[in-house]
Amino acid sequence: MPTLWSTPAQWELLPPVLLALVLSVAIGLEREAGMKAAGLRTHSLVGVGSAVFMLVSKYGFADLLSTDHVALDPSRIAAQIVSGIGFIGGGLIFVRRDAVRGLTTAATIWLTAAVGTACGAGLPVLAVGTTIGHFVVTRGFPPLQRFVARHRREPPVVRLSYLDGHGVLRAALAACTGRGWSVHHVDVDHEPISEEGQRIAVVTLRLDGRGDLYDLAAELAELPGVRSTSTGPGEPLDE
Repeated sequence: MPTLWSTPAQWELLPPVLLALVLSVAIGLEREAGMKAAGLRTHSLVGVGSAVFMLVSKYGFADLLSTDHVALDPSRIAAQIVSGIGFIGGGLIFVRRDAVRGLTTAATIWLTAAVGTACGAGLPVLAVGTTIGHFVVTRGFPPLQRFVARHRREPPVVRLSYLDGHGVLRAALAACTGRGWSVHHVDVDHEPISEEGQRIAVVTLRLDGRGDLYDLAAELAELPGVRSTSTGPGEPLDE
């Protein structure tokens, strides 16, 4: 006669689930207050579900351990939680023009799954500490980010006006990387046809790196087809 229940101590498995519910609800309320894509219900379900999966992984097959030639790894389902939660997180990330949205929300979903897993694994102190860490990051870091943004130097910018269709932009990018600069953003605008009947393009290059920006601008001005160059704010100086 096969055993109907895996373990007779099922009621004792509820406290970890309830703790996961409380902690994930706290995280979900913080996200809900911020009007994020994933709020109270999503985080609560992720936390509780992770705890249940972990408990199933630990105790769900206890009745089979007495069977010959049966050995179980209690971490196998926990490993699948880590990879499986990526499907939910990936669905929260989207790109709008040149901006990426939803990264923090996806990371919070991932953290909530970790909190639920810790509860199911019988590590309440770790789960509570991780939840506190979540609030420190989400509520304490934004003022720090604003402080850094106010004191952050504007990225150096080089603007070029050149004859379109002569490979000038390719040569300009090669010159920037050759001098140790990395190009973070390229914005190209086309101006009307010049008096000579040639199409003019204006490009703005946002750079990152250290060096003499004016030397770079002077080198770019010597490229064939370049009509003019100018530099923008935040020029870094040699140290």
